[in-house]
Amino acid sequence: MTPATVARDATRSLGEFYALTLDTALSFFRWPFQWREFVTQAWFVARVSMMPTVLMALPFTVLVVFTLNSLLGEVGAADLSGAGAGLGAVTQIGPLVTVLVVAGAGATAITADLGARTIREEIGALEVLGIDPVHRLVAPRVLALTVVAVLLNGLVCAIGLVGGFFFSVFFQDVTPGAFVSGLTLLVGPTELVISEIKAGLFGVIAALVACYRGLSVTGGPKSVGTAVNETVVFSFMALFVVNVLVTVVGIAWSGK
Repeated sequence: MTPATVARDATRSLGEFYALTLDTALSFFRWPFQWREFVTQAWFVARVSMMPTVLMALPFTVLVVFTLNSLLGEVGAADLSGAGAGLGAVTQIGPLVTVLVVAGAGATAITADLGARTIREEIGALEVLGIDPVHRLVAPRVLALTVVAVLLNGLVCAIGLVGGFFFSVFFQDVTPGAFVSGLTLLVGPTELVISEIKAGLFGVIAALVACYRGLSVTGGPKSVGTAVNETVVFSFMALFVVNVLVTVVGIAWSGK
């Protein structure tokens, strides 16, 4: 393929993705909204994402807390371990784990589901019947993944704080009172809100990418596997960029 062909295909795909994003946004204002599909998809995504979230949050928490406590101990500021654990859990561990789980588990499941429907021509059958696939299938999945991402971020933050407390107190001899009193030194409602906004944006972007790749599958089952792999790559690329941008904006907004 020539560079011109690649550029043309990329531009067309980007335009189709933006068109899907606009159609999805408009679908939220169309009645009736598919609440049953939303509940089904939210439960499905939560079920496939819950265990990976817990299993990833624990080692991330131990790694960050161990590193911070070691550095603070070197400068004689071990009593500030709670501040470091709170800052790491809320601003970085929560969003980072949410990125990995949402893109690696939730979004890929959506891509596989829609891709299988596409190659079985179920999407085409819906269109023949006059049913808008975006309103019927995409909008509920986008909302479901967004809500689950926000909830997962809260779960990871809670695991980070509780796990950081136990690891610091029982393994690194930090005073429990000092740890708890330091939690709010660097982290407050503003940082928590920014963290949840990040998670919500991650859910929206990952869901849109997953739905676009699932609906644009052509060919047989092999193309579904390719779409799933591309969903992971594209989601990671987009979500890490969003993470950096929102972090910068959040730091400027909070004045820290």
